[in-house]
Amino acid sequence: MEEHLTTDFEEACFLVDLSNVVRDQRLGEPGGRSLRRLALLVDAAKQLARDPDVKLYLVADRSLRLGRRQEFTDPADIGLLARWVRLGLVEELGDADDRLLELCELTGIPVITGDRFRGHRTAYPWLQGNADDFLEPVPRPDGTVGLVPVDLKVAAPVEISIKLEEDVLKRQGLLNPRRKPLFDVVNRNWRCAERRCTLYDTRQGSAALLPRMRRGVPTCELHGGALTDDGPRTATVQLKLLLDDALAERFTLVDGTRVKVGRAAGEGGISLAGLLPKERTAGLSRVHLELRISGGTVHVRDRSSYGTTLWRRHPRRSGPGPWAKLGTEERAFAGGDELQLVEGVLLTRSGRRFPTELANEWQRRKPPPSAETDVTRLV
Repeated sequence: MEEHLTTDFEEACFLVDLSNVVRDQRLGEPGGRSLRRLALLVDAAKQLARDPDVKLYLVADRSLRLGRRQEFTDPADIGLLARWVRLGLVEELGDADDRLLELCELTGIPVITGDRFRGHRTAYPWLQGNADDFLEPVPRPDGTVGLVPVDLKVAAPVEISIKLEEDVLKRQGLLNPRRKPLFDVVNRNWRCAERRCTLYDTRQGSAALLPRMRRGVPTCELHGGALTDDGPRTATVQLKLLLDDALAERFTLVDGTRVKVGRAAGEGGISLAGLLPKERTAGLSRVHLELRISGGTVHVRDRSSYGTTLWRRHPRRSGPGPWAKLGTEERAFAGGDELQLVEGVLLTRSGRRFPTELANEWQRRKPPPSAETDVTRLV
């Protein structure tokens, strides 16, 4: 499993509520807690992402590893969890829920969990009616696990109040004030005052965590001090080339660039001739399409001479839409969208979104009127 875990949110396809998954007794073998359930989840993520090297970013409550150790089916799981925490492969916190939701807001990475977060609807109003950002692991008759999109629906005020009371008790009577999400945090590099700390340093490896926001200030999770802005982080977007639904190659594009894609796209472009069997390049133009990445938005237009490239939207909630002609005018190429260059050859965009896209989406998100509630002092 370890090769599918990442310390870098930029390469993660999914955020995982590890405590929820490990404790989910519907999955796999019986018992209170088991890491084998995570192994089943990895297989499900590979299938959903159509990526044998899929990467997961794990967040866990500290109580998973330290509390009620006898509940683990295999005692060796405790040592393995400890190793992952030391390596940074599990972000371990007193309460993982806020961090998962914070990361989902900032990065757009979908969350795998069975939780409905009813106690967080006031602090995170975008949860109300959300049907796009959460996947639930469900058992299949053959013993494997599937990942199913979840509609969080609109929680009634009484549901929110009851869950908030539970959370207040869990947090020993403390309600943390929430802020509006700071999408620009993900656009910056950060540096800890502790010189040997490299948790947030993109220049010294891939283990570059997102800062933990405390009272609106980016803070080092390990040392507790405020982080220093270390300049802009170059935004990237990932594309995947699929041949008959199998991953053939990945490409990372940088914001502010224009990239040609085709059979022989030339210097700086994505040339497919060496990546596909020769017989599958028939119908591919030398420059088949052009991508432009600007201001956090990816645009695409058809440049082919052999035929029309097809395009379809792929919202997480409703699955893929119908195929349509791409056309020679620029069109937004959003997370999860697909392009069919020729039969059986697809170029897909990762479901990850730029912070700018997330900010625009946040402006569109308005909780339904029935979600409004005036939950004041609960203790």
